[in-house]
Amino acid sequence: MSTKEKIQEEVDILEKEVFQHEIVLHNDEVNTFDHVIDALMDVCEHTLEQAEQCAMLVHYKGKCTVKSGEFKDLEPRCSKLLQLGLSAELI
Repeated sequence: MSTKEKIQEEVDILEKEVFQHEIVLHNDEVNTFDHVIDALMDVCEHTLEQAEQCAMLVHYKGKCTVKSGEFKDLEPRCSKLLQLGLSAELI
């Protein structure tokens, strides 16, 4: 039997650090749960369950992060939420 020798190389991996931005949705007394849920599914591509959970968090906690990612992806989404009458900010 021959002995197989495993050679392990140490490789430095450079990771690009990308600052993640967030869309934060704030509670208001104007929009219905259905409107908020529909907007989150349409604009943020949430599943029904995700949208419902976010709507509940916004209602009871006052705000909720509904989407994270790069600024160039989130900016048009946040603008669309604002156009739909929701209280959102991009941080």
